[in-house]
Amino acid sequence: MPVSHSLTAHSAYIDQLRLLKDDSAAEVIGSIERKARNGRVYLYDRYRLGAKVVSRYLGEATPELEARLARAATLREASRTRGVERARLARLLRSEGYAGLDNLTGSLVTALARIGVFRLGGTLVGTIAFRLYEGELGVRISSDTLAQTGDIDIASFERLSLALGDRVIEDVSGTLAQLEFEPVPSLDPGRTWRWRQTRRETLVEFLTPAFGDEGIRDLPPLGVSAQALNDLDFLIADPIKAAALYRSGVLVQIPRPERFAVHKLIVADRRREGPDALKARKDRAQAAFLVEVLAEERPDELAEAWEDARGRGPRWRERLDRTLARLPETAATLARVAG
Repeated sequence: MPVSHSLTAHSAYIDQLRLLKDDSAAEVIGSIERKARNGRVYLYDRYRLGAKVVSRYLGEATPELEARLARAATLREASRTRGVERARLARLLRSEGYAGLDNLTGSLVTALARIGVFRLGGTLVGTIAFRLYEGELGVRISSDTLAQTGDIDIASFERLSLALGDRVIEDVSGTLAQLEFEPVPSLDPGRTWRWRQTRRETLVEFLTPAFGDEGIRDLPPLGVSAQALNDLDFLIADPIKAAALYRSGVLVQIPRPERFAVHKLIVADRRREGPDALKARKDRAQAAFLVEVLAEERPDELAEAWEDARGRGPRWRERLDRTLARLPETAATLARVAG
C-alpha cells in the first residue's frame, strides 16, 4: 500500500511550489499583454529593450496566473524573504524523506528552467516526472517503483511552439554543452533532438506529439528538433507546474498524474517485447502505483483520463487491455473508478 508523507511535509511542498510560482511572476518588468490564438489566451510580459519592444511569454491565461501577475510589484519586493523561506522548506522536505534530484539531473533541470524551456511549454516526462508526483500527491515513492533510468525526456507541442512567438534566452545546445553533453548524430542532417553525456551515459531527448508519421519536427521557441511520437498528445495535454527538489527548488512542468498513469499502460504495451521489455515492467509498476493512489485521492480525474483514453479508438483499447491483463488488481481498480 502507498505510504503518505506527513501533513507537515506535504504542506511544505505546497508552500514551496507557491513560492516558486511567486518568484516566476516577480520577474515581470513591463506591462501584461494578452494574445488570443485558436480559442486560447496567452499572457506576455511586454517591455522595451533598447530600441525594440520585447514580448516574453508567461503562460496560458488562468485566474491563478493573472492574480499572481497582478501582485508582481509586491512579489518583487519580497524576493529575498522568499529565498530564505524556500531554502528552509527544502531542508524540511529532505528531512521528511522527499527524494531530491542528483547533482547532474538537478544542474541540468535548473539550467533548462533558467533559459525558459519549461516557461515555453517544455514538459518533463518519463521517470523524472514520475518521481515529482511524490510532492504533487504527498506519497512516498520507493526506489523499486522509481526504477531510475539515465534518460531525461522533455516534450512539447509543435503547434504551441509555433504559436508562442518567443524563444529561450540562450541556446539549448550551448547550455547542454556547458554540462558536457554532446549531440547524438541524427539520420536527418542538421536536426538534433538528442544529447548524450558520455561519462554518465545520461541521455537528453526532446519529443513532440505525432499524428501519424513519427518523424523529426522543429520546436522553434526551444531552438531544437524533436522526435515525434504517437499518443504523446494525450500525456502532455494540460500539464501542471511542479517543484523539483534541488538546492532551494526549481519550478518545472510535468504531465497530470492521471494522464501519466494511463499513458504508461499504453507505453507498456508498445514495449512489451524486444529490447525494451525491461522498461515495460517499469511502466506497469509506475502505472499500477499511480492508479492505486489516484483511485483514493482523485478518482474523478482518473476516471476522466481513463474514459478519454478508451474513447480514442480500438487500437488504444487493445493496448490498454493487453497491459491490464498483466495487472488484474489495477484493472479492477479502474473498472470500479469508471463505474
